[in-house]
Amino acid sequence: MTQEKKQEFTRRLSCCNRGEMVVIIYDILYAYLEEAGAAQEAGDYEGFKQAIRNAQKVVRRLMEDLDFSYPIAGELYPLYRFANDRLEMSVCKKSMQGVEDARRVLDGLYEGFQGAAKQDSSGALMHHAQQVVAGMTYQKGNLTETVQGSESSRGFLA
Repeated sequence: MTQEKKQEFTRRLSCCNRGEMVVIIYDILYAYLEEAGAAQEAGDYEGFKQAIRNAQKVVRRLMEDLDFSYPIAGELYPLYRFANDRLEMSVCKKSMQGVEDARRVLDGLYEGFQGAAKQDSSGALMHHAQQVVAGMTYQKGNLTETVQGSESSRGFLA
């Protein structure tokens, strides 16, 4: 994953609420799956394997974060397990078929979580994060980002 993509996810995570966080985690998963597809097309098996392993870490994280006190968690777990197993099969067979199978299952879940996130009106999870403002300046074709409140304490005093 490129440094720019990591920074984008970091910015999004710094100002998201609970519902949006799940959507961002899925976006990270999809970024790794796209990376695997690009590596497969380029014939880079090591890159393909690493991207799949990273995607599996995200799926396992989704599995670990399930709260089984809610009945829906019992239904989500086998779907995540299936996706993880299909990703593993992709590595073994050096094929994108398992990735496509996993993605078919995950796409439906992603749409559901996107709908739930739109209805989530809770506040941001990170309270003392710096605010990032992006906008066009006088430079032609450049998007400039400014961090606001950088002079304030973020909770660490020495």
